[in-house]
Amino acid sequence: MRKFTTHAGVAAPLVRNNIDTDAIIPSVEMKRVSRHGLSDGMFAAWRYLDRENRVPNPDFVLNRERYQGASILLSGINFGCGSSREHAVWALAEYGIRVIIAVSFGVIFRSNCLANGILPISLPSELIEQILCYIDEDPQKHKLHIDLAKRTITATDDFIVHFDIGDSDADMLLNGLDPVDLTLRQDDQIRAFQQKDRLNRPWVYL
Repeated sequence: MRKFTTHAGVAAPLVRNNIDTDAIIPSVEMKRVSRHGLSDGMFAAWRYLDRENRVPNPDFVLNRERYQGASILLSGINFGCGSSREHAVWALAEYGIRVIIAVSFGVIFRSNCLANGILPISLPSELIEQILCYIDEDPQKHKLHIDLAKRTITATDDFIVHFDIGDSDADMLLNGLDPVDLTLRQDDQIRAFQQKDRLNRPWVYL
């Protein structure tokens, strides 16, 4: 998994509450066995006027010129609620989203973000409003800078927001570890347990 240490990027406001995984990647867009190619269907119901022919909706935030190249999303309460489909995070990651700043997240969606290299940051709505006011003037110039080790979002020298994230969650992202990698970190202990268990319960290993 790609490591996350620091990131600077254009932030796009998608400030709605309860954006569910079916909005992020509609079920009709999940026609692939692989995780690749999903970004084209991301937010398809909002992003296209004609979804089948991929006619862009000029009013959708990610289609606006001022937010081109956005890699940070700002949103509201309960982002990523609904079904547990990991495809939602795969689509966002493939599109280039590296950070999602929201008031709160769906629990499984948040875990899927951490397992796929996207940093989910929870902030009070008042702070998100302040960030929105900062970027609104010129999103391409007013980029946000995120430092995971310092737990900071920096807009200007005078506007630095601190966020909380658990040490184990930060460790996953900083070191580019998915759940399998985390398990392999315990490989020596696992092997030692298996060797001891073979002696204690040999019939299990027949």
